[in-house]
Amino acid sequence: MPATVEFPADHIRLTITRVATDMFLSRHNLRLAIEGPDGCSVEETLFPNTGYVSRRNLYQAGAGLLYVVGQFDARVVDTIHCTITLAEFRTLNRYVTFLGSFDENEQKRWAYFPASQRSELPFEKR
Repeated sequence: MPATVEFPADHIRLTITRVATDMFLSRHNLRLAIEGPDGCSVEETLFPNTGYVSRRNLYQAGAGLLYVVGQFDARVVDTIHCTITLAEFRTLNRYVTFLGSFDENEQKRWAYFPASQRSELPFEKR
């Protein structure tokens, strides 16, 4: 099931698709897709949800840079160069703006929640 957020001013559409891999357990594969200006289109497989860790927080990290951060992985989306790069958490800029989250809603459906609708939730230390 896909969840999408669009930033019309920047001509950016970001989608994370979540596909169940188990009939009974909360296990999912996740795929990030970006569509941007000048025909930009790129996709990347994210770290799978192996048990209640699907949520991905979205941050503005500077001009043309977005961070997609999960419990166990982080991706840097460069909308200018149309790239998605796996990053180490320690290399991410700490001065970012929280934009929203991809997560389950109350009905367990995959959705995007803008920051105006739901505050940033921290990830649990495991």
